[in-house]
Amino acid sequence: MLTIDAESDLPPYEQVRAQLARRISDRTLTVGTRLPTVRALAAELGLAVNTVARAYRELEEAGMVETRGRAGTFVSSLGDSSRDTLRRAAAEYAATARALGIGADEAVAAVRAALG
Repeated sequence: MLTIDAESDLPPYEQVRAQLARRISDRTLTVGTRLPTVRALAAELGLAVNTVARAYRELEEAGMVETRGRAGTFVSSLGDSSRDTLRRAAAEYAATARALGIGADEAVAAVRAALG
């Protein structure tokens, strides 16, 4: 269930995009999952159709979803390859931290700071 916070500084399309992206990234929405139609999700959230369409379009541009014409919009397999890339980068970062004599706590703190 997605929610829209009317008091948020984030525009509604970004709230929809971010929530779906997070669910795709954490695999709550698995590869091949069909998303609600733009109209159905807009009605459910009380948003304009164009607002939800923009969120879907941005997710598609990021490769997180793919639209298959009248069949609908589905979670793409990008999430799986993105995770592999992330794991490789993490292993490389860990090796660099060890080579520099930086401990795990400090290395993790640096990552948290970088993620903001």
